[in-house]
Amino acid sequence: MFNFEPNSFRFTPIARIRSDFNEQFGIPRQSGRVAELRAHVILQGEYAKPEVLAGIEEFSHIWLIWVFSENIGLPWKPAVHPPALKGESRGVFSTRSPLRPNPIGLSSVRLLGVVDAPEGPALEVAGADLMDGTPILDIKPYISGDCHPDATLGYTTAGSVSRLDVDIPPELSAQFPPDKLAALRGVIAENPRPAFHDKASGVRGVSFASFDIRFTIDDGVARVFSISPRA
Repeated sequence: MFNFEPNSFRFTPIARIRSDFNEQFGIPRQSGRVAELRAHVILQGEYAKPEVLAGIEEFSHIWLIWVFSENIGLPWKPAVHPPALKGESRGVFSTRSPLRPNPIGLSSVRLLGVVDAPEGPALEVAGADLMDGTPILDIKPYISGDCHPDATLGYTTAGSVSRLDVDIPPELSAQFPPDKLAALRGVIAENPRPAFHDKASGVRGVSFASFDIRFTIDDGVARVFSISPRA
């Protein structure tokens, strides 16, 4: 639902995401980059009805349109620094930066199915790049017209953030939920740091699945040395 006023719109979220990310750092830069990630789209309010999802399981992928809720109130920037360009700038409308005039995000995710959550009907999805609690404005099916094999991809083909090898000692792996271990490896492998600091080494940390994970990065290898439950 939205309300119209001259030169503005007010939208009401239809759902919230339930994911293993409770902070921004460590979230993959784009959806689909860590296929092992699992999340749930929890319908809310008047939209928590089975009939609104009728037929959605005919599609393998869906689009989530959502709000950069952690960026509301922050000033937008006309020029930003995409990670792939290692410090070079581009106009905000040629990037996926969250520092936009209207903080709206778009994610393509794999639909695993419709499930029953305590709050009501929900969608289980894979590959989502959203923080826990992110407001969802709309859900749309991914269709053939969304794929353009002849598309040019601009600066995104010039380079990419290098992936890391990940070393987690067995004694630390045993402390982490086994069904989320592959996703944790994928998150760390995505090299969660600004690309223009790519040669830097040192201690890093991410919060994932209610655990704090600390690791060092050196010579292309992330070595986990601490896994502990969040306080």
